Amino acid sequence: MGDTIKPTIKKRFTLLFFFFFVISLYASDITNYQLGLQHYTQKQYDKAFVIIQKEAQKGNKEAQYLLASLYEKGLGTTKDIEQSLYWYKQSSSSYAYITEMKKKSQEEQTEVKISQNDSDNNQKGLQFLFSKIDLSSQNVKDEVAKLVNKDFGLMPYRANYILPFSYSSKKYQKRYSNLQNSNEIYDSSAESEFQLSLQKNLSYNLFGFNEYITLGYTQHVWWQLYTDSAPFRETNYTPEIFVTVPTSYEFDHLSNLKAIRFGYRHQSNGQDGYRSRSWDRLFLASFWQWDNLFLRAEAWYRIPEKKKSSAFYNGTNINDKGDDNPDIQKYLGYGELELRYLYGDHQLGLKLRNNLRSENKGSVELDWSVPIYNSNNTYWYMKAFNGYGESLIDYDQTTSKISFGFSFFRNLF
Repeated sequence: MGDTIKPTIKKRFTLLFFFFFVISLYASDITNYQLGLQHYTQKQYDKAFVIIQKEAQKGNKEAQYLLASLYEKGLGTTKDIEQSLYWYKQSSSSYAYITEMKKKSQEEQTEVKISQNDSDNNQKGLQFLFSKIDLSSQNVKDEVAKLVNKDFGLMPYRANYILPFSYSSKKYQKRYSNLQNSNEIYDSSAESEFQLSLQKNLSYNLFGFNEYITLGYTQHVWWQLYTDSAPFRETNYTPEIFVTVPTSYEFDHLSNLKAIRFGYRHQSNGQDGYRSRSWDRLFLASFWQWDNLFLRAEAWYRIPEKKKSSAFYNGTNINDKGDDNPDIQKYLGYGELELRYLYGDHQLGLKLRNNLRSENKGSVELDWSVPIYNSNNTYWYMKAFNGYGESLIDYDQTTSKISFGFSFFRNLF
């Protein structure tokens, strides 16, 4: 059986590596355009114009439509109706419901006319749908533009990465929902790991402090890719809501404190029975900068839960409600420090946790990234971890691990 498994694993690894290699070749332009959209969403039109113009010249239909809008409104560039008309026409092969613009009086306001041309059935359907919408109102035009540009306001939050190869100093123990303790272990010390993290700003300056109210979501997956059935060993889900308040320029100048953040965070692994892990926290974080050195200092308070009954521990009621992991702070502590340093194109990161008890437990995580092929947002990424709390399922087990792959976003805090 071992001889039949090895070729399968080898083939799986080869296909995975080839897939990520191809992605890395094309991700540069994609992530650069996403950066342009982010600038556009944040109304940083000068920065957005440069990127969107380059993408429009490459034939990106969405970028062509956006560029036309920037020229039309004079955002990030000089108002130019002729250029606006030109780029609207360039984009019309994809968005054929916008094909004509005309000058209107001395105010150079624009009128959008609707037409249909030959396209596939889906495109014709879209054209017909939008042909029913009166675009004479600027507010209506803006809403249609959001649909065209897929502007949902989603942005990266924490690091987004895919690590095809991770190696642990020991094999992981298998955990079962209906069994408290298991002596079974996974076949391989090697696995894959990936993380997706997004945020969505809900409001800005609602209370007059230039604050952002934000929803965040992070999903972290550990994948036993190199075993026969390739199961997901563990998945951690972390939704949160928080408020970020920038400091005043005067206070920033005196202290280097850039902002504070406070909010609520839930984290769980979506399992039941003895595999279930979860906790809820209120947190307070501060963000500091000294030239190329960035620091995030965060403390949290765990929201208490009721204890599970003895029926859970003696196996007579494995679905008993209550605290899945009452001793988690013994291993993950009450906060963490994260340092990031920029050295040219390289970024070095250090994350520290400690329980601050006489029976000392904690963790250290180091990471390094550098752009691939001069990309703005695609990086070679390497991470090393030692300590407790790598994942929720094994929060009380110490792990030493090194991982290598690709990152598609890196942040400073």
